[in-house]
Amino acid sequence: MAAALQPFALALFRGNADPPPRSRRLSLPVPRGFRVLVPVERLSLVRTAELLMAVILFLTTQDAVRHWAIVAEAGGRMSVPIPGTLALLCAVAAALPVALRDRWPLAAWRTAFALLPLSLWTTLRVSEPPYPVFTVLSYLLVLYSVAVRCDRRITLAVWVLTLLTAWIAHPDSMAAVTVVVTVVVLFGHNVRVRRTATSRLAEEERRSRLAEDAQAVLEERARIARELHDVVAHHMSVIAIQAEAVPIKAAGDPVQLEAGLAEIRNLSLEAIAELRQVLGVLRDQDGRTETTPQPGLDRVDELVANARSAGLAVLTKRSGSLDGLGPAVELSAYRIVQESLSNAMRHAPGAAVGVELVREGDELRLRVANSRGTGDGGPPGAGQGLVGMRERASLLGGTLTAGPTPNGGFEVAAILPITVPRTAANETDDR
Repeated sequence: MAAALQPFALALFRGNADPPPRSRRLSLPVPRGFRVLVPVERLSLVRTAELLMAVILFLTTQDAVRHWAIVAEAGGRMSVPIPGTLALLCAVAAALPVALRDRWPLAAWRTAFALLPLSLWTTLRVSEPPYPVFTVLSYLLVLYSVAVRCDRRITLAVWVLTLLTAWIAHPDSMAAVTVVVTVVVLFGHNVRVRRTATSRLAEEERRSRLAEDAQAVLEERARIARELHDVVAHHMSVIAIQAEAVPIKAAGDPVQLEAGLAEIRNLSLEAIAELRQVLGVLRDQDGRTETTPQPGLDRVDELVANARSAGLAVLTKRSGSLDGLGPAVELSAYRIVQESLSNAMRHAPGAAVGVELVREGDELRLRVANSRGTGDGGPPGAGQGLVGMRERASLLGGTLTAGPTPNGGFEVAAILPITVPRTAANETDDR
């Protein structure tokens, strides 16, 4: 029983309507000179039109009720004349709900429903049928607002109370009232459902954009982490090996020791410069990105020189024209060679390394193979270097294989298409 009565309690006493939708399309800015008369920054055209309609309904209802009263009194249909106060109350009953319905639709309906018996009683005495145009218009507008802005339980209770009141007041017009009221309620409820669906869709789109932004941030962090790994792992490996080899090579010679330390310093400065290049986009508060060109195959000789200074015997072989490969291909090739030489220095010190760069048609073939090292290698890494190289190759639509050779060495071979999709090239450039 309590559950059945709850919608009526919400409709009559405890329920609330949704706030009005915020829209600036149907509003005009108020000039500062007129804000003394209109104390708002923007004037809502909807509320202005409803206030104007309320004024018109007030004046029209008051005049109509007075006129009907005079005609009924002259025709002898009323023994007691209707005082002007009742005409005024009928006008308020028609106008006040319209003035309230945009901001407080449920309060507007409660006002209309509370004053409806007075309006029906008055109009029943002076006219037939008891539903004049102004009363019908005012009540239907309020009913539509309730259906649009209130929960369906409240709307259902309002619909039932309206039909019950119509049945008590004038049973002969019950069929027509039921049709009109039901159509208005269903139309308003349909508008509410559409607005709710649109709002949920907008919220889902917002959440989707936030998720995509978060995913983009994670992907960017992963790219930066791989880039940092490539830079730091290579240079730190070279620096560590140089620091170990320089005292041995110098053998107490101050000149060679000084030259070795200078080489270590240059490698450190180069590593710092590349780190700044990678992190520049994160530290730039003005949104400017690093414009320094990314390394390409023209800097492979620097990698080879660093590896040789660390004790590796490196031979290079180039075949075909390596010009016009595109920045994406050159950057990926450079990083693959860099990571391969770093792994050789770390895990096979003193080994012989062969670096091959061969262009065959629309493909660039890379091969970096090292023999067994002459000294003890470092501890095994986490494997992120190989993962990064494979990702770079697959991003360009190429392939990369890596694994031990029969003679105890290690080989990295990659095939990079020179003609790559534009999206892939752009993404690799960003890395």
